[in-house]
Amino acid sequence: MMFYEVLISPFVDFAFMRRALVAVIAVALISGPLGVFLQLRRMSLMGDALAHAILPGVAIGFFLFGLDLWAMSVGGLIACLTVALLSGLVARMTPIKEDTSLAALYLVSLALGVLIVSMRGSTRDLLHILFGSLLSIGSDGLILVVATAILSLAAFAVIYRNLVVECFDPTYLRAVGGRGALAHMVFLILIVLNLVAAIQALGTLMAVGLMILPAAAARFWTRSVASMIALGSTLALVSGLLGLMGSYHLDLPPGPAIVLVAGLVYVGSVIAGRFGGLLGRLFPGAHLQH
Repeated sequence: MMFYEVLISPFVDFAFMRRALVAVIAVALISGPLGVFLQLRRMSLMGDALAHAILPGVAIGFFLFGLDLWAMSVGGLIACLTVALLSGLVARMTPIKEDTSLAALYLVSLALGVLIVSMRGSTRDLLHILFGSLLSIGSDGLILVVATAILSLAAFAVIYRNLVVECFDPTYLRAVGGRGALAHMVFLILIVLNLVAAIQALGTLMAVGLMILPAAAARFWTRSVASMIALGSTLALVSGLLGLMGSYHLDLPPGPAIVLVAGLVYVGSVIAGRFGGLLGRLFPGAHLQH
C-alpha cells in the first residue's frame, strides 16, 4: 500500500504529474547520447555556456509577449545560435581561444537576460525562467519537449558513426571522406534545440544538468560508448523520477530537485565507480579478494 501511495498514486490521480513524467522520460532519453558526446568531445563547459546563453533571448521573448512558450523558445534559439557563432568568429579572428570567447559572451548574455527580466517581471517570473516549472508544464510545452527528443534521436542515429570515429580518430575520418564537420554542426544544433525545448521543464540554468551529470557518472561504470549512452539515459531517467517524486512529496522545486539527485548519483559514481572511482584508486587490490 505504501509503495502504491508513494510511487504510483501521484501519476494516477493528477494529470500534471503524468505530463511531468512524460517530459522527464523524453528529456532523459536524449540527454544520454548528447551528454556522453559532450564529454568525449571535451565540450561539457560549452554545453553549460550555451545553456546560459539562451537567457537573453528567452528574456526578450518574455519582455515582449509575457510567459509565452513559443516566443521564449524562438528567442532562446536565436540567442543561443548567435552566441555560438560569435564565439567562433572571435576565436578565428583574434588570438583569444574559443572557450574564453564563449565564456565571455555567455557571462554577458546571462547578465543581460537577468536585467531584461527584472525590468518587466517579478522575482517569481525570473525564477520560473531560470529553473523552470516541470509540474506546471502545459500541452504545448510537452509537445515541444517530446517532438524535439524524437527528432533529435532520429538525427543522432544518422550522425552517430561519424561522431564516434571523429572522437577517437579524426584523421582517419578525414582520409575516408567522412563528414565530420557536418556531424559536428548537427550535434551543436541538437544541443541548442534540446536546451531550448527544456526551458519550461527545467529552466535555462538546470536544462544542461541532466545532460552532463548522468553521462559523467556513466563514464565511471563502463568503457563502451554505446553502454555509456544507455547508462547515461537510464541514470538521467532515474534522477528525473526520484527528483520528481521528491518535488511532489516534499514540496520542492522540481528542476533543482532533479539536478541535485543527478548530482548525488555523480558523487556516488566518483566514489565507488568501477573505472577510476576513488575507492578503486585508494584500495587497488580490493577487487582481487572477490
